[in-house]
Formats: sequence, structure tokens, C-alpha cells
Amino acid sequence: MAKHQKHTNISRRKNGNFAPNEISILGAKCSIISDLVHQVSKRVSNYNLAYFDASHAKDVEKNLLTDFTFHHDGNLSVTTSSSVNKYLQRIQFAQFDFVFINGNHYPGEKQIVLLDPEKEASIEKRINQISEIQFFVKLTQEIEPFQCLKDTFPNWREIPCYHINDVEKIIHYISQIISETIPASKGLVLTGGKSTRMGKDKSELNYHGKPQKEFLKKLLEQEGLKTYYSVQTNNKKNDEIHDSFLNLGPFGGICSAFQKDPNSAWLVLATDLPFVDKNLVKLLLEKRNPAKVATAVIGKGKQFPEPLITIYEPKSYSILLQYLAQGYSCPRKMLINSDVEIVEVEDNLIRNINTPEEYEAAIKELN
Repeated sequence: MAKHQKHTNISRRKNGNFAPNEISILGAKCSIISDLVHQVSKRVSNYNLAYFDASHAKDVEKNLLTDFTFHHDGNLSVTTSSSVNKYLQRIQFAQFDFVFINGNHYPGEKQIVLLDPEKEASIEKRINQISEIQFFVKLTQEIEPFQCLKDTFPNWREIPCYHINDVEKIIHYISQIISETIPASKGLVLTGGKSTRMGKDKSELNYHGKPQKEFLKKLLEQEGLKTYYSVQTNNKKNDEIHDSFLNLGPFGGICSAFQKDPNSAWLVLATDLPFVDKNLVKLLLEKRNPAKVATAVIGKGKQFPEPLITIYEPKSYSILLQYLAQGYSCPRKMLINSDVEIVEVEDNLIRNINTPEEYEAAIKELN
């Protein structure tokens, strides 16, 4: 008898305790941990980073008001009455490439263990929170991992070990850890449009000796991207993603792709753009900036980016859903108001073809 499932089984974005990519630093005074995090963050500022810590203030009055204080340069200070809740923190940290956690207060999925002679008891107390040590940092030259660490990790000699003054080596190692978390890319060819003005399915139009949807799929696959068609009708084909966000056009297709795989970036192409070629796809992939919400092209004579020739990072999914919650289903609106990498290209490469007359003109140009 099949087990009863109360809730729909939805693919979830990979998360640690509080964030998609996180590392806790523990085993020394909080000031030492904070200083290390800030030194590292200055050197890897090309990524979107966060630091999760606990306040040491005493006799704090309960907040009755969540206070948002903006500075004209863009800095924001927030004081809130919210308590720690891993689901809330996962929402808050969804936009960050990497989150450092003060492991003296909160556990993280991976760990950097600082070896301070005064903190052996603290490490022993938290030994059950230590599962995936990336490296040790010695605060004194002669110190070794404590006995509780040796007992728990028989391979402790194989774990890298640095001195607290080996800042360059520590930064290099953390940079490697962050770079390894960059998500892979997949391809999505949007085929679910109504094609009202064209009078026929634009994805089936022949510009390059085959239906345009097949041409675009091959372009993406040649760049090593596992590629799917976005479709309105559920044909249960392995290379199709059925649009589960109904009547939202391309916005729904993009969200449906993330619903299938929220841990990959999606390079999205519309089928009414026949001048898109392999060089443009290569350029977009080369210019991809995974620290941004998306990497989008814009015509040299255009004011706004083209949302249907764009690489959407996993962090963009939650933003798209937030726009949907406000009643907006335009991916361009999200791109305009988000931190996006812009790639400028010739206007002609991203020209839409929507009518039979435009189609005939495009065929002549392409030939």
C-alpha cells in the first residue's frame, strides 16, 4: 500500500541550516571570528556575502517596532523583534552567495575550527555540531587539534591547518570554497506562446533549416547545457517542462523551470528571436556573473534589458515569486529593479519577429 503523502512533493533549493551556502567559524573569541570574516570579505567582495552573529548586548529592551534605517549611499540598518527561525533566515539569506556564521552561537553546515588553548572546553561542548571541517586555524604556533577533535575525526592530520597570520592562504582557501558553490547552468527554450499576431506557432517557424525551437535547443546543448522546452501542455516528455504557473506567459515558464530544479541557473531563450546565434550564447555564458541575480543582454539602443535572453540565477526564483505576490508577472520589471549583470549587444541580434511580414523580412536577411 502506497504511503499517504499529505503535501505535494516540491523540489527544494539546497539549504544548510540557515542559507544555501554557509560555513560556521568557531573556537575563538567572537571578536577574532568577526575580524577574520571582515578580512576575508574585503578580498572576496565580488561575491554577495553575509555574516550571521548573535548580539552580546545585555538588558536589551524588546522591540515593538521593526526599524529600517537607510543611508543615502545605500547602507541599511535593521532592528527587529524577530527571533531566529531557520525558515525565515533561509528567506533572508537566499540572495547571498555565501554566509559566514559565528559558530560559537549557531551551527553551520560546514566548519572552520579555530584552535585556541582557552577554548578546548567550548569545542568539546559543540563537538556534535562539527561534521565537515574545511580547515583548522591555529592561534598559537605549537597547538594541535584537541583530543575531542582527534577522536571524532580520525583523519585529522589530512585536514588543512593554517596559522591565524596566514591570511592570504586562508582567503585563498575560502575563495575556492565559495567558487565551488557556483551553480551549474541549464537551458530553457520558451515555446508556450499564443503567437496571436503571427497566426501560427512561432516555435515551429523555420529560419535555419529546422523548427526554431530545435535550432535554439541545439545552440544551448552545443554549449554543454542540458536543455528543456517550456510547454503549456503536459506531454510527459523528458525534455519538456510543463508550465505549472498558469496564464503567466514567459514569467510562468521561468518559474516552472525553477520549480523543477531550483538549484541550477537557467539560460532562457524565446523562439521569436531568430537572430540569436552561437556567438551571442557564448558571450552571455562568458559574461555570466553568478553573484548577480541574473545576467541579461540589452540592445545598444535600448533602455531596458531583454528578459528572454537571460541567465537567471537560483537566487532570482524567490525574487520572482515576491514580484508575483505583489501582482506583477513581468520578468523585465524584476530585472530592472534588481542587481543584474548587463551585457550590451547590437540591437539587431535581439529583434523580435511577431508578424508574417516580419517573418518574411527576417528570412531574406538570414539568407
